[in-house]
Amino acid sequence: MADLIATLQVFLLLTNDGELAQYLTHPSNNIRKIYQVTLDKALEKADFEKILKGVMLEDGVANVDVLAYSDPKDKRQIGVEIHSGRNRIVRRIFESLGYDVKGLDRVTFAGLTKKNVDRGKYRFLTEKRNPQPQTFW
Repeated sequence: MADLIATLQVFLLLTNDGELAQYLTHPSNNIRKIYQVTLDKALEKADFEKILKGVMLEDGVANVDVLAYSDPKDKRQIGVEIHSGRNRIVRRIFESLGYDVKGLDRVTFAGLTKKNVDRGKYRFLTEKRNPQPQTFW
């Protein structure tokens, strides 16, 4: 786990808006999250298919919305899109099939990206970038 923490890259969305936080984190709202995953070994085609069909974990079936090899020449690099809010779901999916997650980068959350935001920096959301429906404004 310590190796993963060293290579974990995410962006944080900080808010004091309880309705926004509830909306973004509740699974019924189907908030999209996209991850770039680096595995310890190439993801086998059979395991790729298993993930697409759903993987049984201790807390139920884990489904992904989209799964793709990020780099066709390096099958350790995987793109995963999910809307589940379950704890450590991406890591647990791969570990259940015998893979170690060496890197995990959340590249999109609710349509927001960390593009053009340097590490350790922040930006404020504008209404245009706000992932919450306008009915909440």
